[in-house]
Amino acid sequence: MIVSYHLFMLLVKDYRNAHPEVTVLDPPDAIQQVHNRQSMLQDVADLNLSDPYGKVGVPKQLVIKTDPSSIPDAVNKAGLRLPIVAKPLIAKLHELSLAYDEFSLQKLEPPLVLQEFINHGGVLFKVYIVGEAIKVVRRFSLPDVSKRELSRNAGVYRFPRVSCAAASADEADLDPCIAELPPRPLLERLARELRRRLGLRLFNLDIIREHGTQDHYYVIDINYFPGYGKMPEYEHIFTDFLLSLVKSK
Repeated sequence: MIVSYHLFMLLVKDYRNAHPEVTVLDPPDAIQQVHNRQSMLQDVADLNLSDPYGKVGVPKQLVIKTDPSSIPDAVNKAGLRLPIVAKPLIAKLHELSLAYDEFSLQKLEPPLVLQEFINHGGVLFKVYIVGEAIKVVRRFSLPDVSKRELSRNAGVYRFPRVSCAAASADEADLDPCIAELPPRPLLERLARELRRRLGLRLFNLDIIREHGTQDHYYVIDINYFPGYGKMPEYEHIFTDFLLSLVKSK
């Protein structure tokens, strides 16, 4: 039997009401919000975090649901600059594409989200959040695209999955300006605000630092219940989180 999402939500709500002793780690409706890239980054954009440690925003983006032939015109009207990152609208699908020219935008397959590509030194920061605990690791990402490369390249390049454990950049010999982790106080404030706004306790953030700046950061993705096995010390962190839930009841 196939159960609709609406019916599933009603069943979960009824179960929670009938069994108040059961701890719900994160509510399904809050999880659903970060599974859709149209709404995923809205709370980060609304937060518009800026303090002495840095500024955190989101890339300029556009949602395309139908008709790929309309994409070039929509991109121009939205003011997005090439190259453009294209991601599936549903965040459970992790492949992405990079479009170098306006004509190639028509080759993309909606529904999808288009994000303006921001040069970031080819490194992103995965910020794992488990309750109040935060752990940050470096991962290799898409390389920077120079103006010369942009003028010489055309087409759509597809990447099945850019960041994974095999692409760890923690031990790589990187330029210190690129390798430096975001300031801890900035991440703690960001995590605290997003836990409250999203209503979630188990998620991670993919963050990049704009190349050539020291303190301009962008959240490019939010993943619910990511692969915590890739997070250093995950056994201790996750155990402490579950024990804290038991003690708080």
